[in-house]
Amino acid sequence: MVAKALVDNPGAEYTPREIAKLTGHSSGAIGNAMKTLTATGQAEQTNSKPLRYRANTHTGAAAAGAPATAPTPTASTPAAPAAKPATRRARKTPTAPAHSTAPARSGTVVTRPNGQQYHLRTLAGRADVDVLRTMRDHEVPVLLYGPPGTGKTSLIEAAYGDLLTVQGDSDTTVADFVGEYTQNPDGTFAFVHGPLVRAMREGRVLFIDDATLIPPTVLACAYPAMDGRREIVIKAHSGEIVTAAPGFFVVAGHNPGVHGAILSDALASRFAFQVQVGSDYDLAGQLGVDSKAVRVARNLASRHGKGEIGWAPQLRELLAFQKIAAATDIPTAAANLIGAAPEDDRPIVADVVRAVFGARLEPLALGTRI
Repeated sequence: MVAKALVDNPGAEYTPREIAKLTGHSSGAIGNAMKTLTATGQAEQTNSKPLRYRANTHTGAAAAGAPATAPTPTASTPAAPAAKPATRRARKTPTAPAHSTAPARSGTVVTRPNGQQYHLRTLAGRADVDVLRTMRDHEVPVLLYGPPGTGKTSLIEAAYGDLLTVQGDSDTTVADFVGEYTQNPDGTFAFVHGPLVRAMREGRVLFIDDATLIPPTVLACAYPAMDGRREIVIKAHSGEIVTAAPGFFVVAGHNPGVHGAILSDALASRFAFQVQVGSDYDLAGQLGVDSKAVRVARNLASRHGKGEIGWAPQLRELLAFQKIAAATDIPTAAANLIGAAPEDDRPIVADVVRAVFGARLEPLALGTRI
């Protein structure tokens, strides 16, 4: 269904929420379908923030029902019998090697599932990905917190190769976690399980991105799976009981200071291992970002730490600066950096950028007709 929506609009780029509006299904289910299509080469991810996808030459086959190279959830997938949770708990899952405590890395770089490289950082005296994998082995849920653009998602993708993701926002529902009834082509209805259920049954990692934007009453549906019970009851599906297989693990991301993000006591208590993530400005320089741009970011980060401003460029903004400078020139990239700042902080950001770059720069704006 998602593939058909993409094929019907060739060249157009869609977010999961836009496809959800077209199809009438939850954005969480649509998002996971899009990631599955991308992982099997039957769609193309064009942007990461926000996530956007479009059709490629193989999407038509997916829309026609051709089999993919990786398993995907379908409406005809039978629900696991509720009477067999003990068997699932005891059975060893094939995903166990993916979370071994042995360092699965070479050098200082790890390749993420999307092919991009992640540069390892230190955490508790070890490589960050190794520490996060150890937390999984010991069933200690992890919460990463820090400003947007610091690399939280990149670290999680580098540490765990078997992610299923729920993208959190104020509209996220319980159905985005556990699943919902969908209509088959013949008019009948079937319950399609969501990413929480799939992660539990397959012994995979569930990543709750922007967890603190999700209403607490919705997020509570995952709590029984995270504590000693390690099972949930799907009320919408006749009280079906789902028990977590070995390897199931939950990791979440939190952006403090973002409007609407609230880290409740109930949520914080369930993530025993909490790690602050900031930008590595030394890495930005090593990746070729202009030294003046890095100097601007350090200056603004210092002011942010003192409470003088509410925003500072993170690694994501610096990498964007690098790309814009390569596509145009450094003054244009510097002017764009001013425009990227929140309006309240823009005067201070502009002063710092002008002082470092030694030019009277203004936010980018269209000029007169050519």
